Amino acid sequence: MTTPQTGSRIIGSMRAENGKGTVRMEDVYDTAVADLWSTLTEPDRLSRWIAEVTGDLRPGGLFHARFTSGWDGTGRVEVCEPHRRILATMNPGADDETVIEATLADEEGKTRLVIEERGLPLEEVATHGAGWQAHIEDLASHLAGREAAGWMDRWTELAPRYRELADELT
Repeated sequence: MTTPQTGSRIIGSMRAENGKGTVRMEDVYDTAVADLWSTLTEPDRLSRWIAEVTGDLRPGGLFHARFTSGWDGTGRVEVCEPHRRILATMNPGADDETVIEATLADEEGKTRLVIEERGLPLEEVATHGAGWQAHIEDLASHLAGREAAGWMDRWTELAPRYRELADELT
């Protein structure tokens, strides 16, 4: 597993398993679990920090997502444990299928959020790492009542460092 240096602006980590890559983001937010849960499950709030989402957001349901990063495709909700865990398969059945899992935990009135995207081609793990960090920073802005920053500008700034971290995986 590759993890960032203490004090670094990089908040993600990456690992390789069975020839595929995983990106992991973890942070603690100064908000209750219920509030953070709604940012992950309500289309209106999702659109403010990561993606426009339409469709059936229940377990087994199919949805369409258009991410601020430009990714546009379908997903399927696999698991939805309110206020604890969401698991979705992105591009189900396709060669580039990945799984995104978000888990939440209360920490004395704050919420720890862990998001992992698994099943990535190793050559794409760095771009996804930089992308997820930009999304997570936009989530923090949303929770603080601020507008999201320019996703592409932040991704461009983060990408070289994530490429360095990804090089350690091979």
